[in-house]
Amino acid sequence: MTGQRSFYIHSLHEKYGPMVRISPTEVAVADLDAFREIHKIGTKYLKSEWYQQLANFPKAGIFTMIDPREHGPRRKLLSRSFSRSYLLEHWESTVREKVVLCVSQIKKDATKDVADVYHWWMLLASDVTAHLAFGESFNMLQTGQANEFIRVLKKLIMAAGIMVEAPILRLFRFVPIPAVQEIFNCNEYIFRGADRAVELARSRSGEKNVFAKVIEDSEKEGEGTIDDMDVRIEASNVIIAGTDTTGVTMTYLTWAVLQRPGLQKALEEEVAQLPERFTENDLLDLPLLNAVIEETHRLYGAAPSSLPRIVPQGGSQLGGYYIPQGTTVSTQAYTFHRDGKIWSDPLTFNPYRWIASKEGGPAEANSPDAKLAFHPFGVGARSCVGIHLARMELRYATAFFFRECKGIKLGARTTPETMEFENFFLVTPKSHRCEITYRKDQMLGQ
Repeated sequence: MTGQRSFYIHSLHEKYGPMVRISPTEVAVADLDAFREIHKIGTKYLKSEWYQQLANFPKAGIFTMIDPREHGPRRKLLSRSFSRSYLLEHWESTVREKVVLCVSQIKKDATKDVADVYHWWMLLASDVTAHLAFGESFNMLQTGQANEFIRVLKKLIMAAGIMVEAPILRLFRFVPIPAVQEIFNCNEYIFRGADRAVELARSRSGEKNVFAKVIEDSEKEGEGTIDDMDVRIEASNVIIAGTDTTGVTMTYLTWAVLQRPGLQKALEEEVAQLPERFTENDLLDLPLLNAVIEETHRLYGAAPSSLPRIVPQGGSQLGGYYIPQGTTVSTQAYTFHRDGKIWSDPLTFNPYRWIASKEGGPAEANSPDAKLAFHPFGVGARSCVGIHLARMELRYATAFFFRECKGIKLGARTTPETMEFENFFLVTPKSHRCEITYRKDQMLGQ
């Protein structure tokens, strides 16, 4: 409830080792072999009911489904609309246009005074995911203001994480104070807003969203049937999962690079070599840009929290211990991404660990243990279905920002203290701000 769960569990692992009992019914796991067993394809360790309590929707969606026989067909349906090839054909131009607008707004603010990139990257991620999920943009990048839907969404991220741990707080939804009701009824508000996704998915003319194809495929193949309620739930999932994650990741990427002038200059020089009308395929060929994104995912990933699974019937041997059936075993990327046995100098932001040496030596991140441990988008069959959209946004945003905002600096009010993590399942900077500027009187250390 104080936003410190992941960090506290990490401290327990540092003190007691990779297998720590954190409640009478839950064991935190930081053992790599146990992690492989829990999350392998075809695993019998199923998601716990915690996910359904977190989402609190009328029925399960892809994020909360427990039974693999239910989850498999749903994932198959959604995966086509979020495949890289489909996104490149139908949505790349939309993503590019929104990134260009976002970076121009950041540059304008930073030239006049300071630009809060946390604010702008969040608006970018919101406009992109809303356009895909609903079929129309919220146009927040144009206005520079978050609409009511996104303001409520921000409250949902925190409130949902708190209420799943203390369900009695759901009673606050009946308190007749608008500000309190908005916090504790945000699920219902988000869900009602998703009616627009259904309307545009079913429309026969005009703009459509990704769910138009999902419905078409569902009706054509007759399996994994998806109805209007499913569209509402999955559209809400897309908005929730795709907004804070990408916005926060870009915020920390910007902050991490601007603290390192040599890295900033090298990245600016790399993106300056791109052709005028570069595409995402061009961005795939930039080693430093992609390494910076991966290192941000490792050290500042937006979803580093516990992934609870249930030990199957008969119990299991994990990390040298017998764990009884029905026990929750949870793994967290926060700890695996900081394991000194896997990563050299693990607390240092070093994108070059992702690039092979000039002498031809392999990149540190290509070791078998690093490949297994690295999971910013989840792992196995339950990994994030929107991974290709997120990576497209991050590549374009990084490229355009360091191309158009060359030489920009951190603002004086943005410090390691203001950028400390706050963790309510997803993480955000404690200050909910990250300022940058061109003005010398506003720069850090001036």
